[in-house]
Amino acid sequence: MRDEQFDVPVTIETERTGRYFTVTRTAQAASFLVERWPAEKRGPKYRSALKAMMDVMEQRKTVSVARKAFVGAAKEAGVFVRED
Repeated sequence: MRDEQFDVPVTIETERTGRYFTVTRTAQAASFLVERWPAEKRGPKYRSALKAMMDVMEQRKTVSVARKAFVGAAKEAGVFVRED
């Protein structure tokens, strides 16, 4: 499996207000989606983001597609996103 680096990091607010987490790689984003994403905020874009991370790691999609999907999932969930 291939772990690709995002061209631009994505910083999101965690479940603790005022705490931020910066995501820089596909494996890190996949881990965050699986282990730390709130269950009640796992909508269609969440599922698309998780699939996109797996697709990149299996060399079926580009890293830019996965990054865009991760940002979309965060926005769908109402999570603050700072795109550095």
